[in-house]
Amino acid sequence: MKTLNTFFFGLFFSVLGMGTALSQNIHQHQQWQDLLQTYVNTNGDVDYKNLKKNGRKLDTYLDLISKNPPQDSWTKNQKKAYLINAYNAFTVKLILDHYPVESIKDIGGFFSSPFTTEFAKIDGKLYSLDDIEKGMLLKMGDPRVHFAVNCASESCPKLLNEAYVASKLDKQLDASSKTFVNSNKNKLSKTKVELSKIFKWYASDFESEYGTVIRFINMYANETINEEANIDYLSYSWELNEM
Repeated sequence: MKTLNTFFFGLFFSVLGMGTALSQNIHQHQQWQDLLQTYVNTNGDVDYKNLKKNGRKLDTYLDLISKNPPQDSWTKNQKKAYLINAYNAFTVKLILDHYPVESIKDIGGFFSSPFTTEFAKIDGKLYSLDDIEKGMLLKMGDPRVHFAVNCASESCPKLLNEAYVASKLDKQLDASSKTFVNSNKNKLSKTKVELSKIFKWYASDFESEYGTVIRFINMYANETINEEANIDYLSYSWELNEM
């Protein structure tokens, strides 16, 4: 009997240890990290051609996150990091499934959009990219995520060549916001700004958290902009973010 009890206790803690290791693996997003380091440069451009040759590695990561959706026990940052990485990884998958393609906008038909097509499987259900971004991620009340999710296009905030992880998420989101605000995707001066259309399309997200778009930008801009500055918007390029 003692031997049998020892066996079951050993089995219990072995399974528990496997569960803990799996949980840590999910939150580290190591498989996605390895892909980003290999196929994405520091400018956020993607080597889709060679990544397509090794598409199974991406499928392995997507299978992992698909089978391990966010849980109530996860922290807010763990959920947020999961959704950011899921959005970006599924977007890359969408491009690879249709590659070669000049723009993500070329995917889909006259009455369908690549952002509203339900193809991303999470916990046995199919979701669209909009479901992940607008239906889940943005409801967490952090407009910085606009500069973390990537829509595979030149005018999008760049695809970071490292995975977002809960342990350093705030630093990563601040860095991504600062990089985008001060990039050539915007033209800033004290009295006049020309902004990415992201600030127009999602103005309410920034206003609800920071009062105005300018106040948000001033948190990251290298030069302080007057609150009354004139705002125009730049054209948006949907050309593929390819090396």
